[in-house]
Amino acid sequence: MNNKKDITIYDIAKKMDISSATVSRALNNNTAISAETRKKIHETAKELGYRHNSFAKNLRNQKSNTIGVLIHELVSSFTTSVLGGIEKVTTEAGYDLIIAHSSEQMSNEIKNANNLFHKRVDGVIASLAFDTDDLSHFEPFNAKNIPLIFFDRVEENIENTKVVIDNYKCGYLATKHLIDQGSKRIAIVTGTQQRNVYSQRFKGYRDALFDSNIQLNEDYVIFDELSASSGADMANVIRKLKPMPDAVFVTNDLTAAFFIKELKKHGIKIPEDIAVVGFNNDAISKIIEPELTTIEYPGFLMGEVAATQLISHLQGKSDVKQLSTIIINSELIIRESSLKSGKK
Repeated sequence: MNNKKDITIYDIAKKMDISSATVSRALNNNTAISAETRKKIHETAKELGYRHNSFAKNLRNQKSNTIGVLIHELVSSFTTSVLGGIEKVTTEAGYDLIIAHSSEQMSNEIKNANNLFHKRVDGVIASLAFDTDDLSHFEPFNAKNIPLIFFDRVEENIENTKVVIDNYKCGYLATKHLIDQGSKRIAIVTGTQQRNVYSQRFKGYRDALFDSNIQLNEDYVIFDELSASSGADMANVIRKLKPMPDAVFVTNDLTAAFFIKELKKHGIKIPEDIAVVGFNNDAISKIIEPELTTIEYPGFLMGEVAATQLISHLQGKSDVKQLSTIIINSELIIRESSLKSGKK
């Protein structure tokens, strides 16, 4: 067992034969201490193995220097990218992260929000679970003026800052592209309409059909959990429809990849028989054969923007309460899976 004593400012002061007050000011980079003296004190502190007592300092300042991140799941490329963007910004600003995920369940989200609140995080960045239908578990943060920013999965009718893409526009673009390729029987596989991302993508799909005088066929609208296994299941549903759709907009790349794989097992050619568009531009979209047309979902940038807004608020440079919705740009990436006419 290592019982080696922690080095304190008093040890540094004794070593250098100066006052502990001078050491304290220098370690906090107080400009009242000359740059040369500060440099020598920092060098001595490093030599002795001194560690800042951030915990005690934060208690005095009533800050934890910790940001809570509450996400709906951990396994997708998108959420990994978002976390990367958040971490880049918070690390540069000197904040630690506590990451919790709900596994797409509101019950877990409630527990995680409660835990983050009692850990006294300085702010929260959150994306809602698949089945969340009540946001009262976030009210303690608002009541304590703890800044709260939502991203991706958001509730549209709340006052908190939201960082999103234009899911309606993306749904419209994806569907219009399939129409421009000559498709007339266009199906959609998407998630619960309770979540903004899926409801807006569906509205974009619906309106693109309407604007091209294509009647919406209810049999071609399939709501799903959007997992790998469900991709194969949905392929078997789609191929048995009469008449079979000649194009499908699957609002998740992983699901779309397994959807394509299953269709090909049954001799259905992509895109000749069924053109396919996905969503996210995950790595799998470039691995599946043919490569998947998809919507770019800039997760890293979304994480950077959400974290930057939160840190700026905490540093007193801005007020997240003055912001409503921040829209991140996204675009359609055209690849072989949708090119019926051979034209982009």
